[in-house]
Amino acid sequence: MARSHLSRRSLLTAGGAAAVALGAATASPSAAAATPAEDPVDTPAEALLRLRAGNRRFTSGHGRHPHQGLADLHRLAAGQHPFAVTVGCADSRVAPEVLFDQGLGDLFDNRVAGNIVDDLLLGSIEFAVEEFGSLLIVVLGHERCGAITATIDAIHSGGTAPGHIGTIVDALRPAVEPVLDQPGDPVENGVRANIVAQVSALGARSAIISEKVHQGALRVVGARYDLDNGRVSLVA
Repeated sequence: MARSHLSRRSLLTAGGAAAVALGAATASPSAAAATPAEDPVDTPAEALLRLRAGNRRFTSGHGRHPHQGLADLHRLAAGQHPFAVTVGCADSRVAPEVLFDQGLGDLFDNRVAGNIVDDLLLGSIEFAVEEFGSLLIVVLGHERCGAITATIDAIHSGGTAPGHIGTIVDALRPAVEPVLDQPGDPVENGVRANIVAQVSALGARSAIISEKVHQGALRVVGARYDLDNGRVSLVA
């Protein structure tokens, strides 16, 4: 991956400005203080443990909401070091910082309907792994996914989805179509098959990711979010 200091500075500056704008619009006086520092995350295993512990706090109603104060915002304006990368669905109910009980600077989020890894998303993920040394990539699907449902409907009807939604359907079809005749709920089968397919695609299509995984510096996992109880379980 080419290292252009100018492009890196431009991206980081833009990201920092966006974070400041968002924080200024939503921060409350009670969130002004910085969250006490947690132990550093040094390995992929520790990164996964941190996320799973956060999800347990979220589902038990004991979220800490860390790193969400104005002091955290100001500290992070100079740079970021997210310990994990998420590849999630754009569904409004599946916000990674919320369900993993993390805060500003913890996660490098990539979200698109159907949690599909295309070339643009892959470049974004590689950037985080190469530039920030993120230790973990989580492909996060969820139950009753609307993109999976639309894909199944299109396959069954033989029709096409309207507008650019068809692009999503076409991208999901290779993962979803082979499992339609399996026992069980077809949408759930499609969700799980797609998670596995996207995890596989990350290693197969990215030399940067596969090399880091081989070195033990990175782990890629697939996970499913339960809309009814908030729990995240590993799938791949």
